[in-house]
Amino acid sequence: MKEIKFPSKAEWPSILARPSFDNTALQGTVRSVLDRVKLEGNKAVNAFTEQFDGVKLGEVLVTELEIQEAIDALPADLKQAIEQAATNIRLFHSSQLSAIQKIETMPGVQCWRKSVGIERVGLYIPGGTAPLFSTILMLGIPAKIAECQEVILCSPPNKEGKLHPAILFAAHLVGINKVFKIGGVQAIGAMAYGTETVPQVYKIFGPGNQYVTCAKQLIQQQGIAIDMPAGPSEVCVLADETANAAFVAADLLSQAEHGADSQVLLVTNSEKLIAEVQEELIIQLNHLSRKELAVKSLSNSTAILIKDMQEAIELVNAYAAEHLIMACANAEQLAEGVINAGSIFLGNYSPESVGDYASGTNHTLPTNGFSRAYSGVSVDSFVKKISFQQLTAAGLANIASTVELMAMAEGLDAHANAVKVRLRKS
Repeated sequence: MKEIKFPSKAEWPSILARPSFDNTALQGTVRSVLDRVKLEGNKAVNAFTEQFDGVKLGEVLVTELEIQEAIDALPADLKQAIEQAATNIRLFHSSQLSAIQKIETMPGVQCWRKSVGIERVGLYIPGGTAPLFSTILMLGIPAKIAECQEVILCSPPNKEGKLHPAILFAAHLVGINKVFKIGGVQAIGAMAYGTETVPQVYKIFGPGNQYVTCAKQLIQQQGIAIDMPAGPSEVCVLADETANAAFVAADLLSQAEHGADSQVLLVTNSEKLIAEVQEELIIQLNHLSRKELAVKSLSNSTAILIKDMQEAIELVNAYAAEHLIMACANAEQLAEGVINAGSIFLGNYSPESVGDYASGTNHTLPTNGFSRAYSGVSVDSFVKKISFQQLTAAGLANIASTVELMAMAEGLDAHANAVKVRLRKS
């Protein structure tokens, strides 16, 4: 990791910049794939699956037999772990439901809001360098709690034309029964436009590589909703002299191993800690199966020495991390000053990996600084909020003059007349 000591605020923007990637060059390629899927449906999907995934499939819908075989093949201890994670995630997300509350804004005027599940949603689950079956729990469980009528899932097949058993087990566990062996841009296109086999959905969720991200951005321009803007995974660790250097290094590496374009950031007021963390990174790297990716990620990453915790909070708010680990004294109190972060992990015993898998919170979070304006995925991500109002005749009479005066001031006399005509009939 690079080290920077006591940077001025004028230097912060350049220091905190993410590794940049211009997807302009990709857009033509991605758009051509989307256009063919839109025009040719299954024919295009199968052709691109053979071209990009190296496997020729006759049927892309996963069968019940394949699901049962996957369930039987998965080790019992992994099944139990997935089930425990699902229980925690379901418990946390179920608490996000709220009862309808009718508000009488003035006598005879009632207003309320109701959550309605998005009718059809699509989940994209990568299966390349890592089969992210945990993301099925993070997306499928809130979708079911939100009562979406149809949830479909797409994930790329391996060279044998199969999906990882844990992906199929997790999908079965959360109640997703339409799983398709489709990956990459063609999966996003199939869900966005629909094919002879894949239903068209109204909103698409899930992470992916730069091609998938570009495809989601393009279909959003065409009116298909997506979960949020996405970029490479990232973590910021805010630590002081009370932090454990081995823990900090482990947290940094847990994000660095995602990919060469991931970024990790250490912010601390302890120069001694930086030196200890650098030593631990070297030690722990040698035990990682994805060492090469982590090394590349660390080359894009920085340890920043600041003068005090107040300045540190300002800096992490400027960075707006996807994951923020606060390994410092009075972490919960300090966290009150954080206004930009996707998810916060407090104290020395709250590793980011717990949130990734099983604590209960959602791991689908805004990256690339988007936590300044976006929240992570929740039950709210899968619903529409529809507002209602109901007036009695007396209620309309009470509010009539307010509406009429405002409508006439805007020059919308038909709006005013919609009130007047009712008053004349009452």
